[in-house]
Amino acid sequence: MNRHNHDQAIDPDRTEGSMKKMAGDLKEGAGDILGDEKLKRDGQADQAEGKLQNAWGGVKDKAREITGNDRDH
Repeated sequence: MNRHNHDQAIDPDRTEGSMKKMAGDLKEGAGDILGDEKLKRDGQADQAEGKLQNAWGGVKDKAREITGNDRDH
């Protein structure tokens, strides 16, 4: 079975979550370089939020795959 069905769109939460995680990675790195603990913690929080949002989008994608429901998200 092909894991990636190009006929189905990826849930927007997956994309947004990935972007939040990447932004968090940058914030954490900047905080580390600058010695700014608050910026570093903010980055870590953004990473966690992004991971959760991405996972939620994955759950919704899987549910659509199982049910065959490919309606708008």
